[in-house]
Amino acid sequence: MFTDSQLEIETSFTILSDDGKISTLKDALLDYSYAIIESEQQLFVIGKEEQFLLSAVDKSQSISDWLEESRMMPSELISVKELNKEEIKWLRPVIIKEQKDYQGIVNAAERIRSLQRENRQVLTYFETLAETINDAVTAVDRGGTVSYWNSVAEDTYHIRKEAIIGKKIGEHFDSESIQLHKILKEGNPIRGIYHRPNEHTHVLINASPVLVENEIIGGISTERDITKLIRLNQELDSNTSLYVQKEEPFSSLLSESKAVKRAVEIAQKVASAEIPVLITGEVGTGKEQLAQAIHYGGSKRNNPFLALNCSTVPKDLIEMELFGYQKMTFDSKYTQEIEGKLEQAETGTLFIEEVDKMPLAVQEKLLHYMTDRSFTRVGGVRQKKSSTRLILSSTQPLGELVRKGTFNEKLYYQISIIHIEIPPLRERKEDIPGLVTDFIKVYKEKHDKKVTKINEQGLHILCAYDWPGNIKELNNVIEHCVLVSGSNNEIMLEHIPAEIVNKYKVSIRGEKGNKEEDEMHRIEEALKKTYGNKSAAATLLGISRGTLYNKIKEFGLK
Repeated sequence: MFTDSQLEIETSFTILSDDGKISTLKDALLDYSYAIIESEQQLFVIGKEEQFLLSAVDKSQSISDWLEESRMMPSELISVKELNKEEIKWLRPVIIKEQKDYQGIVNAAERIRSLQRENRQVLTYFETLAETINDAVTAVDRGGTVSYWNSVAEDTYHIRKEAIIGKKIGEHFDSESIQLHKILKEGNPIRGIYHRPNEHTHVLINASPVLVENEIIGGISTERDITKLIRLNQELDSNTSLYVQKEEPFSSLLSESKAVKRAVEIAQKVASAEIPVLITGEVGTGKEQLAQAIHYGGSKRNNPFLALNCSTVPKDLIEMELFGYQKMTFDSKYTQEIEGKLEQAETGTLFIEEVDKMPLAVQEKLLHYMTDRSFTRVGGVRQKKSSTRLILSSTQPLGELVRKGTFNEKLYYQISIIHIEIPPLRERKEDIPGLVTDFIKVYKEKHDKKVTKINEQGLHILCAYDWPGNIKELNNVIEHCVLVSGSNNEIMLEHIPAEIVNKYKVSIRGEKGNKEEDEMHRIEEALKKTYGNKSAAATLLGISRGTLYNKIKEFGLK
């Protein structure tokens, strides 16, 4: 025998003509497992285990007569590639033929064994995949009975496999049963649906129906545990930093930069208006500080100020975080409602950070809220009203994103009525000395240090640095300097992070190199103009002849 994929094909056979005698057929079956009988346009296969059919037959009878009398069914002739065809009737052993040659025989029993082997392998692949991924995996049949439950599901829901496999999913989870029953009924996959199956667990669900010939035979879902992420977001929300003084919020935004002064002036003028404000600028430029100043400097100062950062919240959760969530149980007896940031900040201000990272579908829903002042929770149908003011920020030019088709054009025009741009710190370095002084004061008190200032050399290096992380980076660097200053009264060069100092040294060497290159070029030009006359060239350059000779030697000129 030889194995082709999962199928073992019997190659012990002989070929006989139907005009032969039964004695010939009996003798052949003593030496071979099968005999292939060629009869006009049909082929017949007789197996060794069928010899009993010949026991009462006269040896001298022709094979053709016996086949006719016994009403033997012919065998099918196919290639290996055609073995999976459903049209094959496996009532008799099948002959495998490639090109002009018979390759072997396959009977129904072997075909069943090969299918069983294939099923075991497919199941093993599925189980291995399900145990490899980091999500909980659930598989149910058409009736919602659990057929698979991986180890991550055990850890996520604290339910052992033996306690759930073979039972209805609805016996354990109302919300999961809704989603799986929904896809079993409708046949539509779902992606990124939030669920809270119990008080302590939050998950994101992806689920798909299992289809065979367009008939739903079951469903598979994966659930990603996001409980830790939800709790972290809740902790961040409860510990939102206050960047301004509530009593005089704009006093925290003092600047020597004309651009920043202009931005603050606009912010003061619109602080009490009920219109959205768009603040743009690089990461760390102080967009949230300006947003807080607008809130606490306006008519909503005594109401909530909340923030939602679209770059830190998973995309699948942004809609729920913004608009809230309404969970219905399978029997619809009661609902559980979770407020989103829009409702939590009711009558106050919601600062949506990095709105450029918001998915297009959520942008569309946000546009509806801004035009109609109403929205629906995720999973809900009832329209809810809200009077929350929106301040939004972006680190990317939204106009360019609109042209690329990655930002909603109507939403862009809706939120950019008042557009305030904050320049990066490298374009307003005149603010660095004042910011350094303020940060030293803050961290001196926070860490109980003696340091009160930075020396001149250190300040010069900080002012020369480009600050890609802007004010936030400067703030972190000063805290580092204060912490490592020890008992010193001032920040010294050795207290500044090495990467900033080294970058400054490289830039100085570069400037020096450029000056030397310019000087060499001027000397070469002077020598060309005076046709190599060094005395004339020195006069043209305004230097002594001795200095010129030294420069020529230094630069290797001739």
